[in-house]
Amino acid sequence: MKEGYQKLVRDKIPQHLDTKGIPYQKIMATPEEYKEKLLEKLAEEVGEFLAAENIEELADILEVIEAFKKLPEFANVEEIRKKKLAEKGGFEKKIILKGEK
Repeated sequence: MKEGYQKLVRDKIPQHLDTKGIPYQKIMATPEEYKEKLLEKLAEEVGEFLAAENIEELADILEVIEAFKKLPEFANVEEIRKKKLAEKGGFEKKIILKGEK
């Protein structure tokens, strides 16, 4: 028996499945489900990036982050990112701290 799935996909995936004649059921997420599925997708994409370390998986992570930025509770994330960058800096200098816990 085939295992089922229920996951968030990119907007054009149903069109690709239609073209290939692959059956599926499409449902639209509620706002609560959407956030939950975005969290699942982020974990999935981060896991894939950590395993493969390729640019395609990194691009997928960024796309999920862009989707999060459109949610009301994360709308000002870019402002916060810039504030933290100004206060604490980024990672350009490649600094690694060593010490004891």
